[in-house]
Amino acid sequence: MTGQIRVLVAKPGLDGHDRGAKIVARALRDSGMEVIYTGIRQTPDMIAEAALQEDVHVVALSVLSGAHLELFPRILDACRQRGITPENTLFLGGGIIPDEDAEVLQNAGFSAVFGPGAHTGDIAEYVRAHVPGLDRS
Repeated sequence: MTGQIRVLVAKPGLDGHDRGAKIVARALRDSGMEVIYTGIRQTPDMIAEAALQEDVHVVALSVLSGAHLELFPRILDACRQRGITPENTLFLGGGIIPDEDAEVLQNAGFSAVFGPGAHTGDIAEYVRAHVPGLDRS
């Protein structure tokens, strides 16, 4: 892959708190990535369809409501139905997610989970290092 990294930042479910997602979205944009922010209260199908339509390299999800174990796998399934998989797209999670749940999500196909206090520069660096197909020469 060459060119600009395209990142979809989404807030699934009924969680209306999006300050953290907006901060991460702005930081990724400021680091040179193209960021598409879906806004709050997105369904798994809405997020998967946006990922498909926007042809993104990264799907980054943020949940503070505690519904991550329900919503994140449903979003991953909806993406897989559209040919968007962890093999061709980087899936990231963020929010208030206990360590044991982060491990479950990583086993399901999420490359990383970032919690409160994660530095936005570290997130951008992680994305650059792990986007599938990125020419790192």
